[in-house]
Amino acid sequence: MATVSTQSAPMLRRIGWQGNLPTLPAGHLLARVSAQHRAGYEVHGGEHVFNAQPAPKFLKRNVDPAERPAVGDFVIVEAGAPPHIVEVLPRRSVLQRAAAGDRYARQIIASNIDVVFVLTGLDGDFNPTRIERYLALIEGSGARTAVVLTKRDLAESGSADTAMAELRARLPADTSIVAINGKDASSVAALNGFLAPATTAVLVGSSGAGKSTLTNTLLGQDRMATAATRAGDDHGRHTTTHRALLPLPCGACLIDTPGMRELKLTGDENLELFADIDALAERCRFADCSHATEPGCAIREALAEGSLDHERWRHYQKLHDQREEQATRFEDRIRGAREPIRTHRHRDWQERE
Repeated sequence: MATVSTQSAPMLRRIGWQGNLPTLPAGHLLARVSAQHRAGYEVHGGEHVFNAQPAPKFLKRNVDPAERPAVGDFVIVEAGAPPHIVEVLPRRSVLQRAAAGDRYARQIIASNIDVVFVLTGLDGDFNPTRIERYLALIEGSGARTAVVLTKRDLAESGSADTAMAELRARLPADTSIVAINGKDASSVAALNGFLAPATTAVLVGSSGAGKSTLTNTLLGQDRMATAATRAGDDHGRHTTTHRALLPLPCGACLIDTPGMRELKLTGDENLELFADIDALAERCRFADCSHATEPGCAIREALAEGSLDHERWRHYQKLHDQREEQATRFEDRIRGAREPIRTHRHRDWQERE
């Protein structure tokens, strides 16, 4: 027998629910996955966090991992000892990457998100090509993007402005770019416009970029462990070990993620951040121009005159080839092939950016 949920609208908005209250069977409630562990899940019902186990249907070997509960999912939980997640509600947005390994699979980073904060430190962590790779993954997620340059307090005079200018020259004009001191609440206030009540933001970036520090400032308390970056390379020490969803005092939700060493494209990316390069290619004399030796190549002309940056062109080629390879792997999986496709093209595509 279906009953109207006794959970209130303010209670569910606290965990990022956007919409009407659901009608649920007796003994069931709406919750959101806040963390995943080997032993099960932590879910938030709007008032408190509790443990829940996945229903047996999610544990079958032939189930696509993307169909299992993930951090950020809204789920229906059936009361019991222990409670069980029996349904994953449709996702309004999904941020995912290709999982590590030879066999093609996709890994959900976070779901039901409204904005992705791409964090990079104004130190040895600053890497425009890695930021471009994040943006390529995010563009099809259904969420907005904001690039957040952290550690402004540690940066040399003028370096923040220089970094922002470099990114504005490489990234689409509508990309939000903010430089902050993650330890200073007044500096972090620059992000408030992205954190309206019932919205969900996810933090991504390499270890040591300042995700946990920013999380603590947004929470107003030291809840996430932090550690100094290693001397010499500015790399972090993985103080965040699992994805976690946290309600913020402002009414928004935040998902903190561990630093990701590998950012593999899924094969679905449109690479819209390189739309200007695609437009240039359309001006080549030959439709199948390889941009190598053909006459009338608009790409080579732009490279020669300096209107197209050589490094950005090389990175576009690399991401384009990786996307095509991943798309082929995905098609191979759909056909049911047992062996992964192997290629000798760009064998360094899994390297860190």
